[in-house]
Amino acid sequence: MNGAQSLIRTLVGGGVDVCFANPGTSEMHFVASLDAVPEMRAVLALFEGVVTGAADGYGRMAERPAATLLHLGPGLANGLANLHNARRAHTPIVNVIGDHAMYHKGFGAPLESDIESLTGWLHGWSRTSTDPASVGLDAADAIAAACTPPGQIANLVVPADVSWGDAGAVAAPVEPPAPAVVEDARIAEIAAVLTSGEPTALLLGHGATRERGLMAASRIAEATGVKLLVETFPARLERGAGLPNIERLGYLAEQAQWQLSGMRNLVLAGAMAPVSFFAYPGKASVLTPTGCQVHALADLGDEVATALEQLADRVAARAKPRLQPAVRPAAPTGMLTTQSWAEVIGALLPDGAIIADEANTSGLMIPMTTAGAPRHDVLTLTGGAIGQGLPVATGAAVACPDHPVVCLQSDGSAMYTISALWTMAREGLNVTTVVLSNRSYAILRLELQRVGTAGAGPKALELLDLSNPDMNFVAMARGMGVPASSATTSEELADQFSKALKEPGPHLIEALVPSAL
Repeated sequence: MNGAQSLIRTLVGGGVDVCFANPGTSEMHFVASLDAVPEMRAVLALFEGVVTGAADGYGRMAERPAATLLHLGPGLANGLANLHNARRAHTPIVNVIGDHAMYHKGFGAPLESDIESLTGWLHGWSRTSTDPASVGLDAADAIAAACTPPGQIANLVVPADVSWGDAGAVAAPVEPPAPAVVEDARIAEIAAVLTSGEPTALLLGHGATRERGLMAASRIAEATGVKLLVETFPARLERGAGLPNIERLGYLAEQAQWQLSGMRNLVLAGAMAPVSFFAYPGKASVLTPTGCQVHALADLGDEVATALEQLADRVAARAKPRLQPAVRPAAPTGMLTTQSWAEVIGALLPDGAIIADEANTSGLMIPMTTAGAPRHDVLTLTGGAIGQGLPVATGAAVACPDHPVVCLQSDGSAMYTISALWTMAREGLNVTTVVLSNRSYAILRLELQRVGTAGAGPKALELLDLSNPDMNFVAMARGMGVPASSATTSEELADQFSKALKEPGPHLIEALVPSAL
């Protein structure tokens, strides 16, 4: 058994049986070994940003890691933006990164690079295998590292001669550490804050945005009157009828400050204290009000949902959660607007859907129009690095083939990773993509004003314009094997969206929507 075979068999034995890949020469022994390990599903993507984003979407929904297969330092570099999003989502991922044979590295080959510096940028776990006999052990450690709460990226660099060398061996799985249990003393401390009578907000983050956490938090709010908020970009948020509908913290600093105004206490449950996404002249970076005390109920890596349940039992023993009723918007008519297209989605969203949300400025109404839709999951742009939506939808569809995946995708960021459509077609994935085409970087028009620039002229505005020529997403999708159509009215979008959901495989709808800004 060579090193590559022991690596793949160890991955499969540790529960990592999907690999999103864009390989090169240094990874060919890994590729050749796939036929010997049929349990490993290999999914080809045409760009490494799709590979890493798909692994992120898979991990968020499967709650276990996928592997990636990346070609040397440049391949890893191409995938870093979506790995940044995955890092912020605390998604478990095992990156397998090929490298030159160890004896070849000193000759200055064209693709030689400092891979270790790139992996360090991800603030996860990294190791370079140096022996075919130990690469299986390294893989088992990588899986355990990726699954260490709250989840992280594990990078395993595998030189080519380690892959092709003999004496490989399959390693037994390594048990990752369990989430830390929040001590009773801390729960009692937070209970005293919540029952103090002072204005208090409870901010839900990683580990608190699924059913258990939402239900417990709602009970707490009903009993104590605290204000509930979910972090701005949760990795995975469960929503819909029968669940508490909790407002997300605003993206704009002014909105978040308004939501937190008057608070004397802010309690964090798997979240970080909110800060402004960017610095603006004359505006604050820290968004908590002056004099507001910040308290941590549960940190990242803790048993957050359990801590919320224990806290609810202490301060809200008889309280019931406030649940969202099953109320959908009426089917809209007329030309598409930023409101009407969102109403179409809210009116037709199927039960058990997974929404990959990168609608950006065009999607401001989506949280409101889908609140009473059937139960669904929302995967958001955790790290702010655009180009996530299509790849994350791809990975989510691989993880959950029995769930309809709906990708709500703005046009500008779609172009970063548009080749994900090809992978969707190749794999027959049930992803319905709605591209919101306003032919501009609309968010940057707003930011141009907010940063205090004076009198932006035509040359500046041209850099934010996506027309001249207009992009044709229908033609692009069809060219990659995805059935596609366009809609300019609410009736057209509703008809096309309904049909796409009923048919197997991927579909794309280009919705021509004027800018909200």
